[in-house]
Amino acid sequence: MRDIAIALVFRGRGMLSLVLVAALAGCTAAPVVHPDASRSTQLLTDMSGAGALPHLEALQRIADANGGNRASPGPGYEASVDYVADVLRGAGYDVTLPTYPVVTGERRGDRGIVVLTQVVAQTRTGDPARVVMAGAHLDSVPDGPGINDNGSGVAALLEIATRLGGAPQLVNAVRFAFWGSEEVDLNGSTAYVESLSSAERAALLLYVNLDMVASPNAGYFVQGGEGRGPSQTGPPGSAEVARVLAKQLAVTGVAAKPTTFDDASDYAPFIEAGVPSAGALTGDADDKSASEVRSWGGRPGEAYDRCYHSACDRLDNVDPVALDRFTRAAAGTLVHFALATVPLP
Repeated sequence: MRDIAIALVFRGRGMLSLVLVAALAGCTAAPVVHPDASRSTQLLTDMSGAGALPHLEALQRIADANGGNRASPGPGYEASVDYVADVLRGAGYDVTLPTYPVVTGERRGDRGIVVLTQVVAQTRTGDPARVVMAGAHLDSVPDGPGINDNGSGVAALLEIATRLGGAPQLVNAVRFAFWGSEEVDLNGSTAYVESLSSAERAALLLYVNLDMVASPNAGYFVQGGEGRGPSQTGPPGSAEVARVLAKQLAVTGVAAKPTTFDDASDYAPFIEAGVPSAGALTGDADDKSASEVRSWGGRPGEAYDRCYHSACDRLDNVDPVALDRFTRAAAGTLVHFALATVPLP
C-alpha cells in the first residue's frame, strides 16, 4: 500500500490489534484513520474456523436431503442458495440474487436453458464506489456433497460476514458472493462479471477467492503475483493482495506457498476484467510433496484431498485447523483493505 494504511493483525487464535503500515519514502498524503476502527476490531475478535463449522453442517444436511449433492442446477443447490441468503439477511446485509442462464441436457439430446440464482451481499456501510470483494462457489459436483469443495470456502465467508455484520464502521464497502455453476464452466461468476457496467467494474478494488480451504492433507497456497502474464499473475495489484493474504496466513502459524492462477476457479472472470485478485486454497487431487510436508506436516505422496469430487467429501473430510487458519487469514485480508484509504500500488 502507498502512504499509510491500517492493517489488522491476528495475535493468538482470536485477538486482533491495529497496526499502521509505514508510508513509502516520498509519499506525503496524510493517513485517514477511521473514527471507529476499534469497533471493527471488536466485531472480528472471535473469528475462527469453529464459527464456520455450523455452516458446513447445514450444507451437509442440505446435501443429505437432496440426493447427496448440491450441484447446480438441482434442489440441493437451490436449498443452499436459500440458506446462505437467509444467513446474510439475518446479519443485516443488503442481499441480491442475480440470475444467470445455463444450458442443460446437451448430452441427452434434449437441450434447454435453465435460469439459476446466486447470492451477493454487501455491507450497508463503507464507500460503495470502493468495494472489497470476496467469493466462493456454492455448488458441488453431482457425485458428492462438496463439503470441502467448496462448502469450506462458503462457510469461511459466512463466518466472516456474520462476525463483521451488515453495517460495520469501515472505509470501503465489503461484498460477498456465492457463485453457482463453478463446477460446470464458471458460469455463475462469469455471468456476474459480464453483467457489470464499466463503472461497477471500476468500483471493485480487489477480489479474493476461497476455493477448498480445508483439505484433510492440507497445503497452504496463495495465488496472485506469480508466473508470467496476467492470466497467471493476475492484473496489477494482485501481488499486493496476495502479499497481505500470505502475511495474514503467517500470523496463524503457517507459511504460504505462492502459486499461479489458472482458469479453474471463479477468479478467472475477475482477472480477465482487470480486477486485482488473490486466491486461497489447500489443494485438490494432486499429491503433497515431501518438502511441503516438512513445511506444513501431513502425509507425503498422498492427495491433498483424497475425496476430491467424490461422495466421501463430507464433514469428516475437512481439516478444522486449515479451515481456521484460512478463515482468519481471509478475514484479516478483507478488513485490511476495507480500512485502507489509498489505492493499490
